[in-house]
Amino acid sequence: QVQLVQSGGGLVQAGGSLRLSCAASGRTLVGLVMGWFRQAPGKEREFVASMRWSGGTTTYADSVKGRFTISKDNTKNTVYLQMNNLKPEDTAVYYCAARGQSNRDYDAWGQGTQVTVSS
Repeated sequence: QVQLVQSGGGLVQAGGSLRLSCAASGRTLVGLVMGWFRQAPGKEREFVASMRWSGGTTTYADSVKGRFTISKDNTKNTVYLQMNNLKPEDTAVYYCAARGQSNRDYDAWGQGTQVTVSS
């Protein structure tokens, strides 16, 4: 089972940028899909972005396309979420997650980190 530890986040004004990090340990990430999700107060958790560790194929939610970028550092076993041009509606707790490429559900989750965007 992979363990995920998140860092980053915080408070930023609208139009600003933040980068989230997700450090993985416990097993090789080859064959996994790494994802970012978020949950705003009173709302369900929603998909933000994902990346196949092998090959680097990425997918984004329409709401963040062109503003957020998911990337990885193979040497550090770390996934990043670069968030630019942040909007107040991006305010949420952000979670990184992992699943096998052949699995539908994510079964490993980070602890979550708060991102707050002020208007």
